[in-house]
Amino acid sequence: MVDKLSSKAFWGRGYTKNGMQKAADFLAAEYKKSGLIPFSNNYKQDFNFPVNTFPGKMQVEINGKNLVPGKDFIVNNESSGIKFKGNLSQKDSLNFLASPQLQVSLKDKLTWSVATEVGEITQIQINRKNFNDQPKKIMVDIKNKFVPNFQASNICGLVKGTKYPDSILMITAHYDHLGGMGAETYFPGANDNAAGVATLLSLAKYYAANPQPYSVGFICFAAEEAGLLGSKYYTENPLLPLSKIKFLINLDLVGTGEAGMTVVNASVYPKAFSLLNQINDAHKYILKINSRGKAANSDHYFFTEKGVPAFFIYTQGGPPAYHDIFDKSETLPLNEYNDLFKLIVNFNKNLMN
Repeated sequence: MVDKLSSKAFWGRGYTKNGMQKAADFLAAEYKKSGLIPFSNNYKQDFNFPVNTFPGKMQVEINGKNLVPGKDFIVNNESSGIKFKGNLSQKDSLNFLASPQLQVSLKDKLTWSVATEVGEITQIQINRKNFNDQPKKIMVDIKNKFVPNFQASNICGLVKGTKYPDSILMITAHYDHLGGMGAETYFPGANDNAAGVATLLSLAKYYAANPQPYSVGFICFAAEEAGLLGSKYYTENPLLPLSKIKFLINLDLVGTGEAGMTVVNASVYPKAFSLLNQINDAHKYILKINSRGKAANSDHYFFTEKGVPAFFIYTQGGPPAYHDIFDKSETLPLNEYNDLFKLIVNFNKNLMN
């Protein structure tokens, strides 16, 4: 599943080449195949938001050397399109100016993101490990496309409880990633967050085959990378009452685990965190579970703000690839995939008791 979701076919599950839409359709079909029922009329909860995209031209030459998007350079997410040829003047050891509208920075790591607006400056970050010369001349041809109403969908499905169907345990994960930069470069997003979605789908399959006393709900969110927009939209327009959610587990960046895992909101819900640790200590699933406080760093956040008890789980160790072209399926170890699955099933079982 991680291979599939992070493949070229879904083009980084983002904003160009219809990547996010293709992923949404695929996940809705997976829900149906597993036997989940929709929260409402269908599996999709549609919403829209503005986004800055880079579907086309993505050409940068420094000192006559053609640079490869993603590997040698990235364009800042808020950048506007620009066509320019000229000299670079040095501002300091890491920053250079081509014109008031075009800036160049040298970076140790290229980290990309998603912007919901367009700035007035085009900023290019260059991987200094791949470029040893002093940047003196530049040629740029970059096209951006601002989409004021990008259409996206949260994907929602349910396994009805056998005894207390109005009590819901919720599993969530965002399926979107950064998409592509230009026509040739995409960001696979294997750990972020194909691994979380794959874990969610494994749990969905398990619970559909083994219905529990409580209902178990599943939401794959869109637009997490654009600022938690999918989960924010859901909490403002809930398809099932938020008051019925007894606990929520959000999975994001769970493709590693050799160095343990961290639970955000652990200190907010000490009783639930203690239960999680008791289960883990008894079964020796995960090496160690680190406690973290409240943080607005994934899709659990807006639920907690509205009174829904929630944990956000992420794993540690493994490759350092993050928001770059190297977050690939083939280098993702998935070393705690099965243990995390068992820990969640066991934790939910204890919550229902």
